[in-house]
Parts: sequence; structure tokens; C-alpha cells
Amino acid sequence: MTKNDGYLTDLFLEGLEKKAEQALPEEVVKEAKLSFIDYIACAYLGQKILKDKNEKTLAFLGNDSGNAILIGTGKKVSSHTAAFMNGINAHVAELDDGHRYGMMHGGAPVISVLLAVSGDKKVSGDKFIKGMVMGYEAAIRLAAAIQPGHKLKGCHATGTCGTVGAAMAVAYMLDFTKEEKRAALSAALTDAAGLLEMIDNTSTLKPYNIGRAAVAGLDAALAGISGFSGPYDAMGGKRGFLQLYAGEKVNYEYLLEGFGDKYVIQMIYRKPYAACRHCHAAIEAAMVCAKESGIDISDIKDIDIKTYGLAVGGHDHKEISGTSSAKMSTPYSVAAAIVSGQAGFQQFEEPYLSDERIATLMDKVRVEEDPELSKLVPDKRGAIAVISGQDKEHTVRVDYPKGEPENPVTEKEMHDKFISLLGAAGISEEKAEEMLEKVWKTDSEFDELLKALAE
Repeated sequence: MTKNDGYLTDLFLEGLEKKAEQALPEEVVKEAKLSFIDYIACAYLGQKILKDKNEKTLAFLGNDSGNAILIGTGKKVSSHTAAFMNGINAHVAELDDGHRYGMMHGGAPVISVLLAVSGDKKVSGDKFIKGMVMGYEAAIRLAAAIQPGHKLKGCHATGTCGTVGAAMAVAYMLDFTKEEKRAALSAALTDAAGLLEMIDNTSTLKPYNIGRAAVAGLDAALAGISGFSGPYDAMGGKRGFLQLYAGEKVNYEYLLEGFGDKYVIQMIYRKPYAACRHCHAAIEAAMVCAKESGIDISDIKDIDIKTYGLAVGGHDHKEISGTSSAKMSTPYSVAAAIVSGQAGFQQFEEPYLSDERIATLMDKVRVEEDPELSKLVPDKRGAIAVISGQDKEHTVRVDYPKGEPENPVTEKEMHDKFISLLGAAGISEEKAEEMLEKVWKTDSEFDELLKALAE
């Protein structure tokens, strides 16, 4: 299958159908459940972090009501409100899953829209999981095909491609016809939006791109089921999505065929550190380097971070204007991780943001591109940390930071992350354990899980 075989919109859907026609292997279902576990944990924590903003949103909406769950609030709201707010909440802590080839987060937009729709449609757990798997497949195939040009244009793939993933997730969960899927995809392609400028300086709007992607995906699905039709080729047309957003190069193999026999959801990363993923290899290399070197923090003269080019621009700043800015900064992330020995969500809030030890150490961090590491992207997104003391230096290189499929977070670590994040959100360990058990039984106890999430 090539771009010369027909309209790219149709070819893209044909590629998805090849996956959708197969029964999901057990290992794929397991990965979907792990992603669901990760999502729920992040959404609960996000609701706690954004509690004041969420309350203002709900107050502004007034009598908004419906059957969709707003995680962590005990409230049910309209599907649009749930998709929007859960999408934002699931991303704000910067602990949600992602994909290094696509440079995007799949879970927050895809799972948010599926939960929003599930309240009204009474879907089965099996259908929910299928929607998840196919939503990830659509979003990340498209993103991987157009990166890094998409990012270099200033586009936020979780906003743009996440919209497509959200629409296709609904379409596959609810068994849209071929024509309905095509219309939903076309609508999602024109809805797709997201500026990377939202990650810069004082902005706290990065999660807005994700909430908007979930809502836009829902709207696109509505356009599909309502009987609208799209143009011949919304994806590949002369004024279509790829023309506007892809940059100079498109990888049509990723777009149309995916990643061989594997499902995309088998190739995602899960995050142990609450910073942008482009900072993770540097964080890990620096923490290991500091520990192995034996150099006391007070004796550190310099910390040199060499990494791939896409992890430098937008991530080398030292002017920290708040939590969002800190999460995007490699110098801050590295310094905070060395000082505290961790890089969890707490390290990107007060009192760490005002910690003089972190500020002093951050000034000693230099971030530079290593052309050889840049050549390895996207197969590897690595970093080299060199810590220099008064009379010695030590070097550590990390090619696959913790959480990548080549260096996965274990099931036990995911369990601990779930319990920890829900605990930080005020959920007892007993209740968290009960909820976790229901997630593992999503295919048979989905209704019970929804009841637990609504409490």
C-alpha cells in the first residue's frame, strides 16, 4: 500500500481496519488495561492539582449535567464537559503515557472521550478496550508519520493527532459504518489543532490542547454519526492535513501500515518522572551519574547534558516561572532530581521551586545537542550526563530512559504509581486497591468500574 494507490484518507482507514478486524491478543488487552490504570491515576491527581480551576469551570457552566463521569469529583456532567476536563486533568501532572516516534500522549485524549461517551451509551468493557486500542493506533500512526516536521512547525501532536485518535476511538467503540468513520476522520482532521507555543515561559495552557483534542474528537464523531460526508481526501488533498501540518517529509509506511505486527499501544512509554519526556533521559542519566560519582552536591562544578536536538530547544531554559515551566526545563529537572533523589510531581511544586539548592545547582547545568545522539532519533532518544567535581568527573549515558518498551515500567511499579497518585489525591489505599482490581477486570466488570470512578 502506497500513497499512489488512492486517496490517503481511505488508505489510512484501510490500514486501521486491518488491525480492527483481528481479535485483540491477550498481551494487547493487558497493555490497554495498564494504560487505563495510568490514565485513572493521572486524572485523579490532576483533579487535585487543578481543583480551584475545575471548581471555577463548573461554577461558570452552572447547571451542566449529564451521565458522564468527572473523575475525582463525585459529579456527573455532560459528555463535552467530561471530555474537556478529564483530558486536561489527565495531562497536567505530566505523568501520562506517550510514544517516542509520534512525540505525543495518547491516553489523555483517547480515554477521556471514551469515558465521556460511555456514560450514555452503556458500552461493554470489551468495546471500550477496542476503542482505546484503535484510538491509540490512529493518533500515533498519524503523528509518527509526520514527525519531526510537525513539531518543528510548532504543532503540538497531542492536540492535533490526539483529535484524530479521539474521534476514531469513539467510531470503533460504537461500531460506526465505514462511511461514518470516514466522515468522522475528515471532521477530526479539520478540527485538529494545538500550538507548541503553549508550553513556553509562563503559559499553563499545555493541558488545554489535550482537553480540546478530546472534545474536538467527540464533535468529529458526532459529525460522522450524523450523516455528514467529507471531501475526497481530507488527509492528503492539496489543502488537506498533511499539506498544512506535515513538514517536508511524510513516512507513509507508519501512516498506512503502522509498526508491523505490533499494535501501537504495545510500543508506548509510561512515565516515572513528572517532566516532559524530552527531559527524561537527562534526568535519569544525571541521577545515576550523581550517585555513582560520589561527588557531594556542594562540590559539583558543572553538569553537562548532551542530548538530541529536539530535546534542547524549548527545554534548556533556566528562568522558571512556575510548575509548568519547571516541567519543560531540563536544567531544573536535573537539578531537582539530583538534590531530592526523585523527579515526581512534588519536585515540580513548592517548596522545591523555591529551593536555593536547586536554583544554585541549576545554574551549573549546560544543555547542548550531541549530533550523534540526534542521528539516533526516533529509535533512541538518549542523553549523556557529565558531572564534574573539584578533582574528578563522571559520565553516564542513557539511551532508553525508564518507561520505554525497551526498559519498561513493571506491573509492580505501575501498581505502586497508581496507589501513590491516588493517595496524593486523597483516595485511601483500600479504595485504590479495589478500583485497581476492577480495572484489571474491565472486560467483565466495566459497569462496576464506572460506578467506582463516579464516587
